[in-house]
Amino acid sequence: MAGNTFGKLFTLTTFGESHGEALGGIIDGCPAGLIIDLEFIQSELDRRRPGQSHIVTQRRESDKAEFLSGIFEGKTTGTPIGFIVRNENQKSKDYEHNVDVYRPSHADYTYDAKYGMRDYRGGGRSSARETVSRVVAGALAKLILKQNRISIRAYTSQVGDIKLLKKYTELDLDKIETNIVRCPDELIAETMINKIEQVRKAGDTIGGVISCVIKGTPAGLGEPVFDKLHADLGKAMLSINAVKGFEYGSGFEGVKMSGSQHNDVFTTQNGVITTKTNHSGGIQGGISNGADIYFNVAFKPVATIMQPQETVNSKGEAAQIMGKGRHDPCVLPRAVPIVEAMAALVLVDHLLRNKSVVLG
Repeated sequence: MAGNTFGKLFTLTTFGESHGEALGGIIDGCPAGLIIDLEFIQSELDRRRPGQSHIVTQRRESDKAEFLSGIFEGKTTGTPIGFIVRNENQKSKDYEHNVDVYRPSHADYTYDAKYGMRDYRGGGRSSARETVSRVVAGALAKLILKQNRISIRAYTSQVGDIKLLKKYTELDLDKIETNIVRCPDELIAETMINKIEQVRKAGDTIGGVISCVIKGTPAGLGEPVFDKLHADLGKAMLSINAVKGFEYGSGFEGVKMSGSQHNDVFTTQNGVITTKTNHSGGIQGGISNGADIYFNVAFKPVATIMQPQETVNSKGEAAQIMGKGRHDPCVLPRAVPIVEAMAALVLVDHLLRNKSVVLG
């Protein structure tokens, strides 16, 4: 199986399955001398871990990262950083009903078609549990970004048809972590939580949108052709389980505007070149221009539902299946730190390509 490594200079290779002994990864290209804040890394894992509220899966995992290499006396050495996160609460029996039956909208059939076999216990590598390794690497990347005065904040902006209509500039992003759905508007958050509770009780699931804002990015990151900064961000987001769409800047709303309305007119403020508007989302020609980078990521409803569904087995015979065990009725609350982690990996990789990383 190829495709387990992300990045060019700052790379992450992940391994492990949802119901195996552990998941983990190898981070290569991390500069030497970075002070490792273990408490911060754990806090990022805690934001992603299951069982943190009643609107997410009740699988109980402590998700403690164990670092195996690349760190000495609390600092990175510049060598590969190996780590694992042990699985502690697998219930593989919950999946015995789909040993030979294809779950609708899962990777069961496609894995069989590609590999001739599959791990039916939670989907193996296709399980969203794989993202725990991304959050560990993303936390290290965030530590580098902090040294470079770059911040990344993501939040839930839509659940089903319940949409936060305010722009990020009108929101207090410090309120993101004040509620279990991670929406910075308290009233909208309460409505979102009620919606998720309703679909959970009905044995169903629901999707939505996560918005992300990156502040402090210097002008000049990104390559102008195939490695455009927004293209790499798009690949990073679309690699996350259940993601169905990515838009940055004005996105699809921009098609309603004329060029004279959409163009970001240049100006100078305090001797610094900037733009009066930011429909470009901080990226022009595939290269950052120093303005805020902002984008939206669309997540489909979780495929496992607690309702009977028609399907087929591996022989093509008609079958019926219904989800069992512990699953998220809505992936958004736990996906917020994953979106941030993947954005962090992209930015650090491009900082290194630009030879503009600062440590200390």
